[in-house]
This record gives sequence, structure tokens and C-alpha cells, in this order.
Amino acid sequence: MTDPAVERDAAEAASAFSHPPVAPDATAAYGEHPDQIVDFYAPRGEGAQGPERSAPLVVVLHGGAWRAPYDRQHITPFVDFLARQGFAVANVEYRRGSSLPHQDAAGPVAGRWPETFDDVAAAMDALPALAAASLPQADPRRIVLTGHSAGGHLALWAAARHVLPHDAPAGWRLPSPPLLRGVVALAPIADFTVAQELGVCGGASAQLLGGEVPFGERRPYADPAALLPTGIATAVVQGRSDIVVPEAVSEAYVAAAAQAGEMVGLTLLDGVGHFPLIDPAADACAVVSEEIAQLAW
Repeated sequence: MTDPAVERDAAEAASAFSHPPVAPDATAAYGEHPDQIVDFYAPRGEGAQGPERSAPLVVVLHGGAWRAPYDRQHITPFVDFLARQGFAVANVEYRRGSSLPHQDAAGPVAGRWPETFDDVAAAMDALPALAAASLPQADPRRIVLTGHSAGGHLALWAAARHVLPHDAPAGWRLPSPPLLRGVVALAPIADFTVAQELGVCGGASAQLLGGEVPFGERRPYADPAALLPTGIATAVVQGRSDIVVPEAVSEAYVAAAAQAGEMVGLTLLDGVGHFPLIDPAADACAVVSEEIAQLAW
């Protein structure tokens, strides 16, 4: 007998991935590797304010369990949706997967240590100058970070770089909080301990950190639930019917924030799974846009 939850998830994924990729208005490199690039989308449609007015810059970090087969192309319809709401948008690519084969790995390995984090840090540091050159409509004083799934993890991590341990790898830690209006994390892999307990994405969190052995040693440098409080306005949007990154992962992060003395907003959407959050055809996508707008404008 087919599991209704699995059927629903498959249908939601099919809808989200049915939209054709949307080409950017400009692309810029933040490093020499082919994956170290950012695509820029100008604000357009009814939400655009016109060329004489600047727009908030929404920085998008795509998901895909940090695995190489899943790049930024799958999230471009969502990026285009945000641009049509009047936002300037930066769609960040980063190194995923592994340059070396891993023993006993069933399928593509998640992430690269430390390259995945190196790239997110470098991209965020380079974005103000890149946006000024490639997308003059973008207002660098109004930046909101968002990301879906593994990208939600990276968005939370990027907003917490100033609270990383002092011995974090070079280029990761910031001396002061990043200049962000806030973060909207979409079904994020936000608590690595809970994610591993639940087997989220086939144990991708441990793979990202190099395997089960270094997981405990590296988790304080990578796990958003261990990097609190941040002092950055943060909202999490989560589908209650998500079987890819279950609600319990987001709830654990929000609880960790509360224990650290910080309030994180949590919007739980009934009857919504993992993929409608980035599907322009889904009502959940409009909820995401509203959450971003509350921080950006």
C-alpha cells in the first residue's frame, strides 16, 4: 500500500520542479571556482518601485542536502517570484558534494568541509560590492537572507558568523554582527543533533561535517542550534506535513533560541510539506514572501 504522505510529497515536489528555470539579469563571481558565482535578478512586475528607487536585497541560498547534483537552477522560479514581488534578489551558488569518494556512501555525499562554509562566508562578504556593480537597484542597507532546507541551514549559519568560536577556520568569523535586516529560514536543517536522530536526508548533516567521527568536534562551528543567540531577527517557516525535514527540527532550533534568551518566529503551515515553500504556484510561497517583506521593507 502506498503511503499517502509519500504520495503528497512526490506531488508537491513535482509541482515545485515543473517550472522552467529563469535566467538571471546578471551574474558575478566571488571566487575562481566555477561554483563561486551569484546570479542577480532585478525587481520587476507590479511590486517593482521603478529604476529611480532602490529595493531590498533578498539573498537566496538553495537547498538540496548540500549535494552536488542539486544546484541553484531548481530554485530560480522561486527567485523570480521574489523579484516579481519587487525585491532585488541574489541567488548564491556554492560548492557542494565532495571532491573525493566516500566509503559506504549510498549516493552523492553531502557538502564539503570546509569548502561549503568557505564559499558562503566569501559570498556574503563579497555581495555588497557585487550587487553595487551588477544590480544598482539593490539596497545593501536592507538585506534579508533566506534559504530552503540545507540552504536554510546556511542562511542561519551566515547570520551567526559573529558568534562562531574564536578558533573557527579563517574567513568564517565576523568581528561584529552582519548587516542584515533578518533571516527567513524555510524548513531549515537547523538543529544537527535532532536532524541526525531523525535521519534527515540520509544523514546529510554528518556527511557535511566529514562523517560520524568529526561530527561532534565540528558541530559547534556549523550547527545553527549551537550558535545562539545571534541578535539577528529570525523567522522560520515550516510545513507541518514535511517528511523531508520534519517539523521537529525547526521546533528544536526555536527551543534552543528561547533557551539562549532569543525569540525566533515560527510559522507552521497546516497541510504543507517541504516543497510548496519554494513553489510559486503554491499558497505557501506567498506566505514566505510576506515574511520576507515584514523584515525587508
